[in-house]
Order: sequence, then C-alpha cells, then structure tokens
Amino acid sequence: MAKLKITLVRSTIGRPYPQKRTVEALGLKKLHQSVVREDVPSVRGMIQQVSHLVKVETID
Repeated sequence: MAKLKITLVRSTIGRPYPQKRTVEALGLKKLHQSVVREDVPSVRGMIQQVSHLVKVETID
C-alpha cells in the first residue's frame, strides 16, 4: 500500500479549534515537521480538512 509524506507548511495559529485538532491527530506539532502515514480514506479525509496547511507527497 502506498504511503503519504505529510508536511506542515502553515501555522495553526489563529485557525479554528477543529483544524488544530486535525493537524495534531495527523501527528504534526511543529512547522516543517513531516510524518509518514498509510494512504487510507480516513487520513485522506483529514488531509482534505487542512489541505491549506499541509503539503502531501506520495511515497512508493
């Protein structure tokens, strides 16, 4: 199964609480921090909610 590299590129300061919680649920805490997650629908949904804050790359 493919994996996704998710990087936080914009700050969560001033963002609504649900967006902050979504970023935290993805495992991101600091700016420019990256995590690798499985490409599953639940993760895709979280990425869609905060797409303006993160950068996503596919890893084979």
